[in-house]
Amino acid sequence: MIDKIDWIKVNGMLPVIIQDDNSSEVLMMGYMNREALAKTLTDKRVTFYSRTKNRLWTKGETSGNFLNVRSVNLDCDNDTLLIQVLPVGETCHLGEKSCFSKSERFSLITLENIITQRAKEPSDRSYTSSLINGPENRLIQKIGEEAIETVIAAKNNDNEELLNEMADLMYHGLVLLQKKGLSLADVENILAQRNKCS
Repeated sequence: MIDKIDWIKVNGMLPVIIQDDNSSEVLMMGYMNREALAKTLTDKRVTFYSRTKNRLWTKGETSGNFLNVRSVNLDCDNDTLLIQVLPVGETCHLGEKSCFSKSERFSLITLENIITQRAKEPSDRSYTSSLINGPENRLIQKIGEEAIETVIAAKNNDNEELLNEMADLMYHGLVLLQKKGLSLADVENILAQRNKCS
């Protein structure tokens, strides 16, 4: 890959876009020289070339908020890189998830993060905590109830109710994954494998 890049065109500094592999959110942009890219590919952690410090800089080297590489793709003009990562902690030095936005769009990843936080810091007032720490059969029964209510809403052609019941079903499903030590990414991997086979 390094030899495919048009280093002359980019004056030795390759623009690199960093994207969250799970949410597809753009997290930041930086620059790499040949050495930074080689280190990134070898270590599987994003390393930039800092133009202000005039040295290689591994994102997270002081904060611990590393960007773990999932995939690296060169654009069609061979002069820009897209790296998809699994971020550890916040990406922006201002404490935000992304350097481009201060408000995170709510997604299943956001919900999963909230559920994970409830598991780490349980509260007596949290319904999520009560499901995670309560009997597993109670949670499984709740998923069955939500599935039936989803089917009924669909059969009744009640789209508003269908959306509400589907939201309940997905929420409880994510709680069950958390309880079992699994994640949304694990489900996405299964779907990706199925897509490759189809």
